[in-house]
Formats: sequence, C-alpha cells, structure tokens
Amino acid sequence: MKQTLLTLGIIFAGAIALLPQQAQSHCQVPCGIYDDHARVDSMLEDAATVVKAAGQMAELAGKTDAQSANQMVRWVMNKESHAQKVIQTISDYFLTQRVKSSQEDYAERLQKHHAIILAAMKAKQSADVKDAEALAEAIKGIASYYPAPAHTH
Repeated sequence: MKQTLLTLGIIFAGAIALLPQQAQSHCQVPCGIYDDHARVDSMLEDAATVVKAAGQMAELAGKTDAQSANQMVRWVMNKESHAQKVIQTISDYFLTQRVKSSQEDYAERLQKHHAIILAAMKAKQSADVKDAEALAEAIKGIASYYPAPAHTH
C-alpha cells in the first residue's frame, strides 16, 4: 500500500512538473525595457476577446448538443483567462511600477487602474456583453497615461 501511494505521488509530482508554467508579465525589476503603450494595447486585445467570448456564449445559450456544450466551456474558459490576464497586468505591472504616490494625479490614476480590476472581475463573473464592453472602456480610460513612443529614425 505504501509503495502504491509513493508511486502515485511520484507520478502526480511528475505530471505537475510537466504542466505548462504561467509566465509572469514582468520581473518587477525596473529594467525599463517594457513598452507601457504595448501593455495597454495587449489589455485591449484581452478585453476584445472577453467581448467576443460573451457574445459567443449568448449565441450558444440554450443549445444542448455536445458540440455546443463543448464550445460554451471553451468560451467561458477564454473569457476567464483573458479577464485574469488584465487583472494581472494591472496588478503586477502598472500598480507596482507605474502608478506612484509621487505623481500629482496619483489618486485619479489609482482609481482608474482599480476600476479596470473591478471591471475585469465583473466580466469574469458575468455572461453579459455589456460587462465585457465596460472592461474595454475602463482600459481606454488609462491609455492617455501611456502614449505610444515616438519613433526616431
């Protein structure tokens, strides 16, 4: 019995080691190599995926065939994943490195970044496209803080 449990434990540990590991969005070292505007664009892509997922879920609602059920699960998982990516980007990157108490408009920036986290959370909890669209709008609310870099040639 002990040998069987030990073997199962080793197999389980090996399986866990083989699972893909999630990469962090930033190392939290102020290296200066990240493009803030690109992070905002990436979050807008995530929000667009959340919007599309909510729309596809609405189309699949009420269908009971196996393929529709499979697609529903996949859209829910994608909606959750992309909303979570937005939360992680705001938390791990912007709030830890870009929003600083020394900024004159700190309270406003903090509120707008926090609003994105709340909108992403609501989009995860809801199947309503309006909640997904509100996430995109919240992200657009910080875009002016992070303009595209000027290209110099």
